[in-house]
Amino acid sequence: MLRRLAMILVTGLAFAGAVFAQGGAPVKIVIAFPPGGPVDFVARILAQGLGEELAQSVIVENRPGANGAISAQAVAKSAPDGTTLWFTSAGAAVMNPALYDSLTYDMQRDFAPVSLVVNNVEVLVVNPANPATSVTELVAQSKQDAHPIPIASSGIGSMPHLAMELLADSSGAKLMHVPYKGAAPAITDVMGGQVSGFFGDIPGLIGFIKGGRLKPLGIAAPSRHPLLPDVRTLDEQGIHGVESNNWYALFAPARTPPARIEQLNAGVRRVLTSESYRKRLLESGAEPMPSTPGELAALVKADTAKWGRIIRDKKIKGE
Repeated sequence: MLRRLAMILVTGLAFAGAVFAQGGAPVKIVIAFPPGGPVDFVARILAQGLGEELAQSVIVENRPGANGAISAQAVAKSAPDGTTLWFTSAGAAVMNPALYDSLTYDMQRDFAPVSLVVNNVEVLVVNPANPATSVTELVAQSKQDAHPIPIASSGIGSMPHLAMELLADSSGAKLMHVPYKGAAPAITDVMGGQVSGFFGDIPGLIGFIKGGRLKPLGIAAPSRHPLLPDVRTLDEQGIHGVESNNWYALFAPARTPPARIEQLNAGVRRVLTSESYRKRLLESGAEPMPSTPGELAALVKADTAKWGRIIRDKKIKGE
């Protein structure tokens, strides 16, 4: 009798656990940015679609700070059951390892790749009053001016900062890096004329460009962007080697069961190929780009090497 009761209890607990994992347990997507920015926007679209696909409540938790380390550490220490996920831009995943001598997380040790979510190419923008109509004209302007042209970034070692460094190396432009604490104040000062330009993700800039408050000079990508068809790439302007892709991707804690990773990956893939969600992302300027976990792992490895080499060559250190 006791053995039978024990078996019933174990079976019941197992069933309850399965129900909790499939339907009752909310999934939390932790991001390293405050509400309102492009990463938060994409995360909330993903959360809505993923909730429908998994038949679970999916919420977004904003944990900004320490260049992404706070959010990364929170997820890395979470239970590896697929209910706490990390959604990050490329910086915290592939740039931080070279920027900081000691990180509280390790991408290979602490995380399991789930899927790439979107690609975000960088566009160089200036104040509309700037006479330059192309990146080549801005480069020529910098060589004629007595002082370097001040170019803003969202922080030391950020994608906008490194894109600026690549532009200076490739073109010989005289540029001065002006780091800000985030993209918003940098963009505000470009519009106000305090600094001359800014490399940024198209989703975060497209509204200002369409509204005439910022002027795009060039796209740091292999091809033109569908929302800015008249803006030439830097390659088209004869400036090579400045390609900068600030992708966003989803990770789970290490040791999350492979079956759960597959379930999450399939859900992300269905969301990003759904016409309604895909349209919303494309209209924002982000390019939906689902991947396999293996493809994301390979991208992390390749971009860690690429950006790490540039950071070390330039002797850039995170704050």
